[in-house]
Amino acid sequence: MRPILIFFIVTMSFTLNAQSNRVQSPGIQVPGREENKKINCKYTLIPSVNKTWGYDIYLQKRLFIHQPNIPGLPGNDGFKTKTDTKKVARLVIDKIKKSEMPPSVTVEEMKKIKVLL
Repeated sequence: MRPILIFFIVTMSFTLNAQSNRVQSPGIQVPGREENKKINCKYTLIPSVNKTWGYDIYLQKRLFIHQPNIPGLPGNDGFKTKTDTKKVARLVIDKIKKSEMPPSVTVEEMKKIKVLL
């Protein structure tokens, strides 16, 4: 009985110590819905493989999403046109501002905005 009690006490002390030493990640934190409407969120187009395009999304001037290929599709190719890339990047920004996390994009959504036919 005594070894079990000692094991329990040691385990609890390590657990409590680990929780008290936990450090917050310096990463970007996305605020609530109302605050997101005012968030500084921008995108830039980036060249990708085979003369295609991807995008980077920045929150508060820090890189938040690096998307060199078409989300939801296999392969490494990006979008064929800059216009299509801009449409999807804007869709992702809209999702971030609506607090949709992760701001994933589906094939159906890209068809709806006429990026994929």
